[in-house]
Amino acid sequence: QVQLVESGGGLVQAGDSLRLSCGASGRTFSNPVRAWFRQAPGKEREFVAAITRSGTDTIYADSVKGRFTIFRDGPKNTVYLQMNSLKPEDTAVYFCAAGRTYYSNSYYYTGREYEYWGQGTQVTVSS
Repeated sequence: QVQLVESGGGLVQAGDSLRLSCGASGRTFSNPVRAWFRQAPGKEREFVAAITRSGTDTIYADSVKGRFTIFRDGPKNTVYLQMNSLKPEDTAVYFCAAGRTYYSNSYYYTGREYEYWGQGTQVTVSS
């Protein structure tokens, strides 16, 4: 079992920045890949970014590439999502996931690869 807890969401204006955190406990060594997904009201869950155990490999959805950065703090077993230049279309509940799967192509991510999920944190970007 892996327990994930997200934090850092909030209400911001377009162009602002936010940093989301995902803390983990439990069998994290067996589930080293971390990913962020998001889901807006009335829309399907959408892949945002993923990172490998070492942190040297990352992958992003086209919609956030160049604006978002995923990174991890190994000793704290925490993964972050730095979100810059936020847009109203980034408004969603953001979820952290943990598992073993890492794809180098963002189009392969569906969310079904991951067994462990956090409860989500709301990000709202006003125009």
